[in-house]
Amino acid sequence: MDVEMLKRKSAAIRATCVQMAYDGREGHLSSALSCVDLLVTLYNGFLNVNPLEAKNPGRDRFYLSKGHGCTALYAVLAERGFVPREQLLRYSQTDSPFPNHPCIHALPVLESSSGSLGHGLGLATGALYGLRLNNSSSRAVVLMSDGECNEGSVWESAMFACAQKLDKLLAIVDYNGVQAVGRSDQIMGYTSIEQKFRSFGWAGCTINGNSIPEILEALARFPFEKGRPSFIVAKTVSGSGVRFMEDDQVWHYRCPSEDELRRAISELGEKPIHLR
Repeated sequence: MDVEMLKRKSAAIRATCVQMAYDGREGHLSSALSCVDLLVTLYNGFLNVNPLEAKNPGRDRFYLSKGHGCTALYAVLAERGFVPREQLLRYSQTDSPFPNHPCIHALPVLESSSGSLGHGLGLATGALYGLRLNNSSSRAVVLMSDGECNEGSVWESAMFACAQKLDKLLAIVDYNGVQAVGRSDQIMGYTSIEQKFRSFGWAGCTINGNSIPEILEALARFPFEKGRPSFIVAKTVSGSGVRFMEDDQVWHYRCPSEDELRRAISELGEKPIHLR
């Protein structure tokens, strides 16, 4: 994959996220911006998915467990042709296919609804276990937040995945360091997510989740060990790509003003994909 092309795509997706937050008057913008590079890389070469056959039984399954970062996923799906780009104008409107947390009933191309944290890994683990019973070669990828690793359901799923040797499962933790009420490290007791996954029998690594070359290198190593589920702890910056939003907890909920929208789009150097 062309790294420079992926970087340009990421800038355009970030511009789209900022525009959607402004138009829809919905927050969680910093959570969307932190995971853009991960989503762009996954959907441009790693995931076996096809917009012309969105529900092909042999497809890979992707689960956005951190549903509050949904504008990034919506924008990537539109850029890849899974949904019409112009529909992004309807983000967070009544009867929109793009509510402020993903809903499979509103947008059937999704694998699941999300928003209540701690469930994506369990959904992916159960789906992959069933697929294996059907001799499917499909893989499952879950994008989680660092904050949702507070949930006990995450670790119940991690134990099951290890016990069942689900080596087609990849969990990516978007470790942007910010939760709704504080800093992740402080709330989680300054413990290591990587060590936790390893202690549950998983194999994986920690990378810079805003570095596309590092993401590509890590994905190329999947599965990290035969017979074990894989994890990637992706250390990212909340609000990544827009300097005045980066690592500032206020942007977990705040919506940009018209001036902030203009400044962000100018800095990113790309137009939103649905306004071209």
